[in-house]
Amino acid sequence: MAEYQAPLRDMRFVLNEVFEADKLWASLAGTQDTVDPETAEAILEEAGKITASLIAPLSREGDEEGCTWHEAGVNTPTGYKEAYKTFIEGGWCGLSGNADYEGMGMPKMLGAQYEEMLYSSDISFGLYACLTSGACLAIDAHATEELKQKYLPKMYSGEWAGAMDLTEPHSGTDLGMIRTKAVENGDGSYSITGTKIFITGGEQDLSENIIHLVLAKLPGAPAGSRGISLFLVPRNSVDENNVVGENNKVTCGSIEHKMGIKASATCVMNFDGAQGWLVGEENKGLAAMFTMMNYERLSVGIQGFAAAERSYQNAVEYAKDRIQGRAPTGVVLADKEADPIIVHPDVRRMLMTMRAYTEGSRAFSTYVASFLDVAKFSDDAEQKKKADAMVALLTPIAKAYMTDRALESCIAGQQVFGGHGFIREWGQEQLVRDTRITQIYEGTNGIQSLDLMGRKVVSNGGKLYELFATEVSEFVEANAGNDALASYIKPLAVAIERLSDVTEFVINSAAEDANAIGAASVEYLELFGLTAYAYMWARMAAVAAPKAGSDTSGFYEAKLKTANFFFSRLLPRSAYLSESIRSGSEDMMSLDAEAF
Repeated sequence: MAEYQAPLRDMRFVLNEVFEADKLWASLAGTQDTVDPETAEAILEEAGKITASLIAPLSREGDEEGCTWHEAGVNTPTGYKEAYKTFIEGGWCGLSGNADYEGMGMPKMLGAQYEEMLYSSDISFGLYACLTSGACLAIDAHATEELKQKYLPKMYSGEWAGAMDLTEPHSGTDLGMIRTKAVENGDGSYSITGTKIFITGGEQDLSENIIHLVLAKLPGAPAGSRGISLFLVPRNSVDENNVVGENNKVTCGSIEHKMGIKASATCVMNFDGAQGWLVGEENKGLAAMFTMMNYERLSVGIQGFAAAERSYQNAVEYAKDRIQGRAPTGVVLADKEADPIIVHPDVRRMLMTMRAYTEGSRAFSTYVASFLDVAKFSDDAEQKKKADAMVALLTPIAKAYMTDRALESCIAGQQVFGGHGFIREWGQEQLVRDTRITQIYEGTNGIQSLDLMGRKVVSNGGKLYELFATEVSEFVEANAGNDALASYIKPLAVAIERLSDVTEFVINSAAEDANAIGAASVEYLELFGLTAYAYMWARMAAVAAPKAGSDTSGFYEAKLKTANFFFSRLLPRSAYLSESIRSGSEDMMSLDAEAF
């Protein structure tokens, strides 16, 4: 298995050249005095070092050993505690945290690159840190000043971890069915009772305390999701001096035995009258939780393509080294009994597909992160409003499209290895297993598709979609006369027109067919994602084309050749996706349930 190397040159390309992050940060009130190019570069360099040298070596053995449950708690695999201690000493848990509470205040565009490195090195390890960051977002946005002062500094330092407690045994996507109860104690606190499942990092031995964000219902609360409240519940009590005390009636009943991410503890959590505090307003807990959801869903998308990057690095090294057969064009290595498999067109097809999707994902995740930064740090109300709208529209695509393509890329990397990809030794099978969960948690990809099609497009008559379509059309128009970019701009123009036509078709169909949204949603999200990646690749090509001729390293030329592959071999899939959507719901729904 190849040793992981952080793709820093590619990260700098999208961050600095394609999206000109330094100019954006300098224009935003909340970042202009916090981050500059030198700071960003130092963070990237150090993140590359610590993920490659400290965390990546844990991944394989962590998968083999997994986590261990016992009555007193959960043990993480050998080496995790020591690595976590070193990790938090570097301040990494507070990278994007509010500086008013001892966080570093870095923007999400930079955080997205850091998260990629963290997840490429080991998804399981990365989950412990990133779930804490997500919990901090909700606390920072909705908790009282007293709670923020008490909990955020310790969570940013990594001394205390965070966990999200949403799902219950009978209630997955439909959170309105939850049964966990909260009863007021009369002193400003609440007594929380119930059971939650699938809680990532719900228990572990890495941090001194774990701060759970728990969805529960108050007595007499409205039915369904309108009656959900959010509570901060520490695993161990914390006194007025921030000294951690006895267990707060929060226990881990068991951990799941999973297909992948085995070094990440996935817990059944029991709250038996645990003391908690309301975060935000009563009965508005779901809205408070969704403050972090856009960040978390982008983070899951990053998990996916981060694993795909690791798969690509492994597969490239293997393809250059493994000799089998001769090149179709003739002998390449005359001194060998065969040529390396990278000479074969089918191997090239797999590697180029992996490369095109992974680099497209890196650009797209940075693009989405730029809107999160504007929404959070701008002091311009109109700018913030548009950024919020773009985040709402693009987040389901970031989560679902990136993870769907990521699993394909991990399987493609496994296929490059042939039989060696199926066995433990090379690490490819672990990447396939670890990546599979990214399509399921934080809202399955089918739910993301319904969210995009139903809530983000049809429900507002396509107004959110028009924001994206207008931006792409303006880019096409601005570059229409550039002959050097014609092979990218012309197919992009066709793609955005096709997506717009299909969008209108589904909106019109939904007015008469109750099944139209559900029937179109998955293919629509894929079509939208493919078109968005075409936009990303056109933007990357626009930067690379003027520099390719004078660049002796070949970096920009490689970008253009990868862009060419995307537009010639991958983007044409938009045609069949469009036709599939236009077939409607009748054939899908015509078979009686009893006939299945």
